[in-house]
Amino acid sequence: MENKDFSSIPLLDYSLALSSSTKPGFILELRYALINVGFLYLSNTDAMVDQSLIESLKSYIPKLFALPQEEKDKIRMANSPHFLGYSRLGAELTKGKTDYREQFDIATDHVSRWRPGDPDYWNIWGPSQYPDEALIPGFQQIMKGYLSQVAALGTHFITLIAEALGLPPDGLSRFHDIPDRMQHRGKVVQYPVPSERSESNQGVGPHYDAGFLTIASIHLLQASPHPGLQVQNLAGDWIEAPPIPGTFIINFGRALEFATKGIVRATSHRVLSPPVGSSSPRYSVPLFHNIALDVKVRDPKYELEFPPDIVKLRDERGSLSQTDSINYSEFESQPSGMVQLMGRVKSHPDVAQRHYPTLFKQFFPDGLPKAGFAY
Repeated sequence: MENKDFSSIPLLDYSLALSSSTKPGFILELRYALINVGFLYLSNTDAMVDQSLIESLKSYIPKLFALPQEEKDKIRMANSPHFLGYSRLGAELTKGKTDYREQFDIATDHVSRWRPGDPDYWNIWGPSQYPDEALIPGFQQIMKGYLSQVAALGTHFITLIAEALGLPPDGLSRFHDIPDRMQHRGKVVQYPVPSERSESNQGVGPHYDAGFLTIASIHLLQASPHPGLQVQNLAGDWIEAPPIPGTFIINFGRALEFATKGIVRATSHRVLSPPVGSSSPRYSVPLFHNIALDVKVRDPKYELEFPPDIVKLRDERGSLSQTDSINYSEFESQPSGMVQLMGRVKSHPDVAQRHYPTLFKQFFPDGLPKAGFAY
């Protein structure tokens, strides 16, 4: 059967989902993006995310990366068993290759419930590290407000996804815990301009996101005008996803693809560094909307049943081809939290060596790799 493929990313107007007269059309557009593309732009989200908050956050981002190196290092990720904190340029790996980016991993507020004897993966959720308030006054408040509002947008968007798949609005709620027991992870990322002698333009290598949504695993705030995000279609072509002012870009993760029996499409994507000679770095602020840590998406108790017309759309699209990306196939057998933990161990071996020595030895029997170790 011939595959339905895409050559551009659809743009959806969120405000249409909030009116009973326009919601059906929005749901149809969302259904197409879910099944055939795996990515979409979302505009007019003012009802959920304060645009002045976004503008304030954008103004803070260059200041955040301009902090003295010794101050950034005080909150380095290696301090945190939750993989939250600062990562120096080149500290992260994708499929064994160095990602040329500098970043702060910051999550929604959460108190760790892990205790000795609990599963290791319970410990990946916990408090964030922030720079000294005196050095960047107001940043922590703005960042927390932004993450909270975008997470709420993601929670509502999941109900729209359920409806687009022929389920009731709460049809995907089985994959989530009560809000106080959930944490959603954000990043503030800088992709520097490479030098002319740079051997790679990999900002972040080809990968799928793990969870349900990214607002960029559901949403991505593209905080600067540089292109660089590319999305891979079934033919293997890389499709440009340039920033569109006033929008989020949303993509769907492997957990959602597995949970929906392949109806929803998780799409491989990558980020290229800004072109040599660019006047400024590229910045982005993704939020990764998680599912509960103990969920096994293939467990029969979580199985979903879809209307025949939705299943037919998947079959007409054709099977999803594997690409040279991190693909999180562990969702077939492992709890969501373990899948997330294994992914972070592979990406941040220095953190794993300090906080998860058993897993570190499993994945890095020869010790820390030279590439990607920042400290």
